Amino acid sequence: MFGLGMGEGLIILAIVILLFGGSKLPQLGSALGKALTNFKQGMKEGDDTKKIDDKK
Repeated sequence: MFGLGMGEGLIILAIVILLFGGSKLPQLGSALGKALTNFKQGMKEGDDTKKIDDKK
């Protein structure tokens, strides 16, 4: 996972919990998931547009 070990991951998780609190974590995770989905969809649409432009 990005060159991070289990110890570093736990430390980052603890910092995130301290900053955002336990009640905000589900909202934060949901927003991150939606952002990644939109990013992947945008990348796919960009590839489709490039293929169409290459055919011209």
